[in-house]
Amino acid sequence: MSVTDLLVMLFPQFALLHVELVRSVGRSVRVHARGRASGATCAGCGAWSERAHSSYERLVGDTAVCGQELVLHLRVRRFFCDNAECGKRTFAEQIPGLTFRYGRCTVGLRRVREAVALALGGRAGARLTEHLAVGIGRDALIRLIRALPDPLTGQVRVLGVDDFALRKGHHYGTVLIDIQGRRPVDVLPERSADALAAWLTAHPGVGVICRDRASYYAEGADRGAGTATQVADRFHLWQNLGQAAERLVARLRPQWVPPAPAKQKVVLPEGPRARRTRERHALVHALMAKGMGPSQIVAELALDPKTVRKFMRAATPEELIGDRPTGRQSSLDGHAAYLIARFNEGCHSAERLHRELAERGLTVSERTVRRFVHRLRDNAKPATRPPVPKIREVTRLILTHPDNRPEAGRVLLKELRGRCRELDDACDLIARFATVLVNRRGHEDLEQWTADAEASHLPELRGFATGLRRDWDAVLAGLTLRWNSGAVEGHNNKIILWNQRCQAVCLCITSR
Repeated sequence: MSVTDLLVMLFPQFALLHVELVRSVGRSVRVHARGRASGATCAGCGAWSERAHSSYERLVGDTAVCGQELVLHLRVRRFFCDNAECGKRTFAEQIPGLTFRYGRCTVGLRRVREAVALALGGRAGARLTEHLAVGIGRDALIRLIRALPDPLTGQVRVLGVDDFALRKGHHYGTVLIDIQGRRPVDVLPERSADALAAWLTAHPGVGVICRDRASYYAEGADRGAGTATQVADRFHLWQNLGQAAERLVARLRPQWVPPAPAKQKVVLPEGPRARRTRERHALVHALMAKGMGPSQIVAELALDPKTVRKFMRAATPEELIGDRPTGRQSSLDGHAAYLIARFNEGCHSAERLHRELAERGLTVSERTVRRFVHRLRDNAKPATRPPVPKIREVTRLILTHPDNRPEAGRVLLKELRGRCRELDDACDLIARFATVLVNRRGHEDLEQWTADAEASHLPELRGFATGLRRDWDAVLAGLTLRWNSGAVEGHNNKIILWNQRCQAVCLCITSR
């Protein structure tokens, strides 16, 4: 192989060029060249012309050579257009397969940049092009993507349909995905049966339509492609069953909640004086029952005669203790019972209780009332209720594969199933449906499962089974065929992320 053949093989883009000079400038290779052809074709009318008008030098970037930037210093000629009907009087020559109008890079370099832009986008693509010695800015990469023509739709055999929010809660569109090619096909400005039916009518040949459980998509598919097989997505089927299970758990949860213990009434604790008073009162009256007189009781208990007579006159120890919890004199004597009753009613404000005592004619400092209330708070024991599992927690345990449940979750679910017959039956039915869904046993087991759910005493699962009956053919196909809406959900997530980024950019611009 000659050197010329090797150069032609390595640099096929230079086949139509006459290279005059090659030089190295810094980290770039500069190639000075001109076209070999004697003339050029007019871009306006296609007429051939060899009558030169002038020439100029054009700088064109090309793909890198050994990690170095390659720049063409191309001597370009302008020709007269001799066609009188053409609107152009002069035109610049283009090298076929190498240059294009207004381009500052070769056709090959543009293709490389387009591939990088489509694979990585703007910011990441710009970083990669720097390493490839074909550097370009992120905004220019985005412009390349936007300038690309939309790919031809062609015939779609398996179509995925889903909605997405143009403005959440207000305006929704429909995205159409080629499930086999896993690429977007079209975007409809609304989510309606009419829009989907019109698109399917304009694009015949769709044999399978993967969709969610929305009724308008089912109607649109029936009207636009009546012979196509509709497939209900398995994810949405499981999601619908999960919503029914959550409603069921919410209904049964009150059965697991034990009654709250009765609120304990606050009673002031007795001090040592009160306890001693009760004990002496009991001794005095026990001796009185034996027939002893005051002098004998004084001798027996070694108490002061006045004290003994006082205990003998009191029928109950409360007459001697009164409202004093410690047995000492207090400015709140005669009002402690009122304060305790108000505290038990829920009035815990010392300031308010102090005003009420003033209205009752008692002159006492607010500090005294506050100390009394603090003793009541210290003695009060809040009513506690045993913890009850949350609705979402129990629902998650029911919908989780048994092998993936944590040990604590297994114990909890087993205890709840033992306490509630309805929950136990629901767990069995849900586990059976999960087996049908995962193993795609629609033809074998779906009819029996639906009949059992309809005959059960669980209204939530009966309602779910009724929904399956209304969309039976699509559900049966979804639990039998291999097609699903996974590719649709993936592209939908990309749309959501793109909308969030756009909103963040708009927010930043507005805040400035």
